[in-house]
Amino acid sequence: MTPGNSESPEPLPDRLPTLNELGRDLLHVTTMRRVLTIGMPFVIMVAYVIFACLGWWPLAVLSVMMLCFVTYGSSSHDLVHQTLGLHRRWNFFWLSLIEILSFRSGTAYRLSHIHHHQHLLEESDVEGSAAHFSLIRTLLCGPTLQLRLWLWTLSKFPQHRLSLLLEAAGIVVLLVSAVVAAQWTWIPLIYTSLVIAGSWIFPLITVYIPHIADGKTPLTQTRLFRGWWFRLIAMDHLYHLEHHLYPAVPHHHWRSLAVRLDPWFEKNGVHPTSSRSSSARSRGSRLFMWNSGDAQ
Repeated sequence: MTPGNSESPEPLPDRLPTLNELGRDLLHVTTMRRVLTIGMPFVIMVAYVIFACLGWWPLAVLSVMMLCFVTYGSSSHDLVHQTLGLHRRWNFFWLSLIEILSFRSGTAYRLSHIHHHQHLLEESDVEGSAAHFSLIRTLLCGPTLQLRLWLWTLSKFPQHRLSLLLEAAGIVVLLVSAVVAAQWTWIPLIYTSLVIAGSWIFPLITVYIPHIADGKTPLTQTRLFRGWWFRLIAMDHLYHLEHHLYPAVPHHHWRSLAVRLDPWFEKNGVHPTSSRSSSARSRGSRLFMWNSGDAQ
């Protein structure tokens, strides 16, 4: 403290709790939960076919919307982080299959997302690039996101080139099949169009909204969301800060993780994004010293 300056230095936030301190039960996945997480995308796909065949198009469209949410935000996301306790080979098999049927590359998703965690909002973070964009540019970059992730992964991870090419070939086969089938039924092509269009908002939902471009620490690069409104619209998935701090926790435990972290957040001046005192978040955590080994 300099002479004449009455302000005292701001205290460093407490060390981030380890998973042992928070509870190892946050990593537990039952067999039923594992089956539910992996099986849900396929159940929704079947639901789309049934609703479409019956001509119940509002429900068919709603099914595809739910599919985009469940795959990218829940099932595929857990498989990306290998949090379901599956053998590595089976984990990647289900990830590739679910993503191919969603007209995306599971390998590209996995490698680009892990890189996103390791190099959050850095120049090389292709997945998180929308955090630095305007809202309009974020919306405009949506249609090219999956292709950009695939091309980036292809150039950065040559050892995974075969998987990337096989997944791309599978997507092309499905796309051509949907076009050919249109002479008999439009159901596959409509599904294809809806799924592809659904991925266009991923940069907005998963990057632009939850991240803070000018943040310098794990606590200031991602927003903290609380309140019944956020829980409702995101179906208890908007725990992005908690996920970045503890990526080993599967999605069905995010709510419990958040509840256990709330006392630590409050004590260390980490306020929800809806709070009027959001500036205190930056003041209280800009000196945060994080040991990723302790957190994970």
